[in-house]
Amino acid sequence: MTTVGVGSGMNSYDSRACYSRALQYYPIFLNLRERPVLVAGAGKVGLRKTRGLLDAGAQVTVVSPVALDEFDSLPVRHLRRRFRASDLAGISLVFAATNDRTVNHRIALAARQRGILANIADSPEECDFLVPAVNMPRRLPCPSLLFTHNVEAEIWRRHADTAGSWLRRRLYRQQWERMQRFESRTLSAFDRVLAVSDLDRQTFHRLYPESRKTPISVIPTGVDTEYFVPTPPAPAAMPRIVFTGSMDWLPNVDGVLYFAREILPLIRAEAPDVVFTIVGRSPTAEVLELASQPGIEVTGRVDDVRPYLASSTVNVVPLRIGGGTRLKIFEAMAAGRAVVSTTIGAEGLPGEPDRHLMLADDPGSFAQSVVALLHDRERRQAMESAARTLVTTHYDWAAAATHFDKALADTATAAPGSAGSVPLISIGPVRPS
Repeated sequence: MTTVGVGSGMNSYDSRACYSRALQYYPIFLNLRERPVLVAGAGKVGLRKTRGLLDAGAQVTVVSPVALDEFDSLPVRHLRRRFRASDLAGISLVFAATNDRTVNHRIALAARQRGILANIADSPEECDFLVPAVNMPRRLPCPSLLFTHNVEAEIWRRHADTAGSWLRRRLYRQQWERMQRFESRTLSAFDRVLAVSDLDRQTFHRLYPESRKTPISVIPTGVDTEYFVPTPPAPAAMPRIVFTGSMDWLPNVDGVLYFAREILPLIRAEAPDVVFTIVGRSPTAEVLELASQPGIEVTGRVDDVRPYLASSTVNVVPLRIGGGTRLKIFEAMAAGRAVVSTTIGAEGLPGEPDRHLMLADDPGSFAQSVVALLHDRERRQAMESAARTLVTTHYDWAAAATHFDKALADTATAAPGSAGSVPLISIGPVRPS
């Protein structure tokens, strides 16, 4: 997810200064395995911090005179008293999460004197580092928006549904449950939520009924129709099937492995010369291994995806996991290329099946759809033309920007005491801590 805030009538709050401070942080992922970490405070915030740190393998000491009952079952060292500066001896990282701002401030000063990085709850100006999705106060003196790219919990649920082993299913289910708690908590913290499809909006309302209190605006996926344009296919000896997408994203990895193993053999029974090209950065070892098979190409990162779209006879989106909308489909449509997708792969997109694209959800019907387009040039060209017209008419970036501008204006003007506007503040990406 990405959080986006816009302010209006903010008086003493300087959004430019806030954004400038955010730019001073260095993005980093920490390996905390077996590292001693101190959490001061054992309420809800302290519990959330402690659980996340334990998940990361940290050795956690909690200091607090009182604690929630949940702490009794956690493998932590608990000092049932108030914080002392001596508690920082040998500590690598400290989180101040008490309900007393004076105590939190004292912890910040003590940590700074000892050169220990500290995160201070509800006081970002005293933080040496920020934790995603907790990097703003609970209440800002300006309106705020959350721009969601997916319903993340749905992605984890689908991982759990398609996992091959019981251990993977269990792990994915745990992540699914954690993500549901995270999304529910995060959605309610903003004045407006932006979704990329009406289906995502409906899913948010279904999973998180309390989110109905927060307006959800749909910002449709857009594509640069001047950058992606139809190009006459180069003469080719063999038909080509192309998949485009980042190959370090698990849904894409699952999709191309599924296609190569279960669908491509069925296609080759009727089109033995077909070539399957996988275009995208950072392919995993399993994906790279596919290139050892005849007729499968793995490009890795490319500077420009358009030549690969131009070389394709059919573009495929065989996703079984995912959420949001698939920009790759709109790019292929804008480039005048026929698309075969699963229902999940085209989820949230408005294309009409068999006119703008073909949908198929099992290996046999997916293979039949691809073969039909490979063999029927007239049908393929009619679909390419209809798809291009759809995106240029309704889903050019200019149309998406109009929806986005309206959502920002509605949020700013709905804020109490709003007058005028200030620049956009953008922070992200955001994942649960």
